[in-house]
Amino acid sequence: MLAHPGGVGVVRASVAREPLFTFGVIADVQYADIPDGRSFLGVPRYYRHSITVLQRAVRSWNSHKAGVKFCVNFGDIVDGFCPKDRSLSAVQAVVAEFDRFHGGPAYHMLGNHCLYNLPRSELVSVLRMPGRAYYDFSPWPGYRFVVLDAYDFSAVGWPRDHPVAAAARRFLEERNPNSDKNSPTGLAGEDRRFVMFNGGVGEEQLRWLDGVLQDASRRGETVVVCSHLPLHPGAASPAGLMWNYEEALAVVHRHGCVAACLAGHDHKGGYAVDACGVHHRTLEAALECPPGTDAFGHVDVFPGRLSLAGSGRMASTDMPLALPRLS
Repeated sequence: MLAHPGGVGVVRASVAREPLFTFGVIADVQYADIPDGRSFLGVPRYYRHSITVLQRAVRSWNSHKAGVKFCVNFGDIVDGFCPKDRSLSAVQAVVAEFDRFHGGPAYHMLGNHCLYNLPRSELVSVLRMPGRAYYDFSPWPGYRFVVLDAYDFSAVGWPRDHPVAAAARRFLEERNPNSDKNSPTGLAGEDRRFVMFNGGVGEEQLRWLDGVLQDASRRGETVVVCSHLPLHPGAASPAGLMWNYEEALAVVHRHGCVAACLAGHDHKGGYAVDACGVHHRTLEAALECPPGTDAFGHVDVFPGRLSLAGSGRMASTDMPLALPRLS
């Protein structure tokens, strides 16, 4: 198999059989009707063009010959630099583009930029989440998808006087000595994740995840976990990881039913397979596509593997499943 030139994944091998089902993926649209800018690392960001990337993604999914059953948006639907009085209309504009996808539902999750702009309760409503920002669904017999709220425990997205926000600030104070808690300066290795633009999965959500995976394992289901924040250091920069990724991974590994963990947030993308055979794929950002380029894809689900077919800057990645019942 051919290595992707960026080192992120591999081009999928040809197969004879048709997939069971296919779903679309896109991450970090971060749309705003403002001039282009740069990240704090100096990487160009194309705020107005990003919605064009989404439009092309939807057209691609709609024209897929075998049909795309649903699509997943991996968070950060709007950029933090979007003026607050225009944030709701920006989110609604992006949701309207997802509504042009006619294959099935679009599933969303919260990212840090979403929470910079709008209250959590309003986002849950506008993004049509089922009353809270973590949930699961079964699009096909024998398959379960889990969407995490990676900012359940976070210093962003909650009122400043909320107990969660206060606890998260104390958590950061203990781990990040910088006055600017968005700065990882002086932090080494994976400790660089202890910055304000990241977050974690709270105890109640961890218990919920444990119960969902226990039920999926009992039913013999294959699970795909979706999170804005990556869960494995091999698939992301240290500064892009979930605060308590080790706790979340311990739950994932406990039940043996998770095939892959897909994420956004770390815009350059990444890929790794952990010691338990779980695939971790961080998706390249739509925001950082210069005009005329793309970053989106679709995943073909076969009984023994997942195959991401990427467009443009999103690398294609073949993920053979290590689950023992999938021979």
